[in-house]
Amino acid sequence: MNALIGLLCGLIFGVGLIISGMANPAKVIGFLDVTGVWDPTLAFVMGGALGVTALGYRLILQREHPIFDKQFFIPTRKDLDVSLLGGATLFGLGWGLIGLCPGPALVAFGGLSTQAITFVACLCAGLWLAPRLIKQ
Repeated sequence: MNALIGLLCGLIFGVGLIISGMANPAKVIGFLDVTGVWDPTLAFVMGGALGVTALGYRLILQREHPIFDKQFFIPTRKDLDVSLLGGATLFGLGWGLIGLCPGPALVAFGGLSTQAITFVACLCAGLWLAPRLIKQ
């Protein structure tokens, strides 16, 4: 049942990315290009997502436990370390250079775009390599 719920959530997320334009690298780069011909429309997408998340977070945490699990898994760490800052920097550089981040890249991967295939291959390589390079 959990796999089916996960699939349904992923499909809804993917459709939302396609409808909003966030799976289109040109649209994302247009949003990030604040010194050129800036396209502010993704700010509304992000603002809407932030509002829904903030409201949902407050409502769902009033429950004793999630609907499909026995407990909530909420991060407790609040410190900034090299791994977090380095990962955020790499994420931002990748997003800004090619206009894709992991969620939209996986959506675009389904369309067999060369750019998305390359991105996902590099993403998988990084996921495999990172724990081998950084021992915690």
